Amino acid sequence: MSEWKVKRFWKEVHVVPEDAGFGIRLDERPVKTPAKRALVAPTKAFAEAIAAEWDAQEEKIDPLKMPFTRTANAALDKVAVQHREVADMLAAYGDADLLCYRADRPDSLIARQSGQWDPMLDWAENALGARLRPRTGVMHVAQDAAALASLSARVHALGNFELAAFHDLVSLSGSLILGFAAAHDVKPAEQIWDISRLDEIWQAEEWGRDDDAEAAAGVKKAAFLHAKRVFVLSQ
Repeated sequence: MSEWKVKRFWKEVHVVPEDAGFGIRLDERPVKTPAKRALVAPTKAFAEAIAAEWDAQEEKIDPLKMPFTRTANAALDKVAVQHREVADMLAAYGDADLLCYRADRPDSLIARQSGQWDPMLDWAENALGARLRPRTGVMHVAQDAAALASLSARVHALGNFELAAFHDLVSLSGSLILGFAAAHDVKPAEQIWDISRLDEIWQAEEWGRDDDAEAAAGVKKAAFLHAKRVFVLSQ
């Protein structure tokens, strides 16, 4: 979509029921994905969010102002045709989850990690039936196979649009558990994002902020919050 130079040719945007969900019409013309698939959202609310983006376009289409459309395109053109591969990739985060890699010093960082990350691992054990164990240092130590299998089954059970959103919740946070926590509303998405950046926040407090790093983190946070909105609208 980043290369589109299409001018607006429609007057009105409509949401219409389809067999598989809800489609969007530009006047009478159906919106399609870049791969020419019909753009059909799973819920009316999601379709309305997409329709609002198209209705807001002025003389020329600006894809950067159409995040819901971009996510829908990804769900239909990418996730739908390789659902298993995407689910496998995300499930693999469980064996190297951010929350399980702990510092061995200083005490202030150790305490903060325990205070914020342990409750998330406890929640996963109780709500998802999977206990991941923290490790000290950066060397990989395999997690319990049964716990990983339980988490993997939950990832594979997600629909195409949910999985497209879940991809960003997990990959941006670096944590399968935090991805699930955001999806299940364990805490507000903003708080979960901050939990994922615990190490960076602590470092900034100790050594000072880096404007470039903060700007990059802001972009990722916006994408994380968008992914949470997509996940909600997909259900």
